[in-house]
Amino acid sequence: MHFTRMAAWAGFLVVASSAPALPAIRSEFTKHYKSAPAGAQVKAGCALCHVGNTLKRNPYGADLEKALKAAGLTKPTAAVFAKIENLDSDKDGVKNGVECAKGTLPGDPKSK
Repeated sequence: MHFTRMAAWAGFLVVASSAPALPAIRSEFTKHYKSAPAGAQVKAGCALCHVGNTLKRNPYGADLEKALKAAGLTKPTAAVFAKIENLDSDKDGVKNGVECAKGTLPGDPKSK
């Protein structure tokens, strides 16, 4: 019983500590790209940068994380998003900036 409680708390702490990233990223992303509230990027939620609902980052999320670290930041800025716009994170032949402007998912090769 004690182990179960500890595991539950550990899970809660992981989720709680990662949750603040989403509003900051989504807010700055939407502001920078002027995404429509009903767009695929908003509907994707965490999958914009993550693999499904996991903490593992998709290729776009990984490139965003690298750009954040290189800038010495923990929260995204327009400059950080601009820094990865010329990359094609998901290797689908369409650059991140084009996908973001179109409303498709730059971390999903099936979304062009």
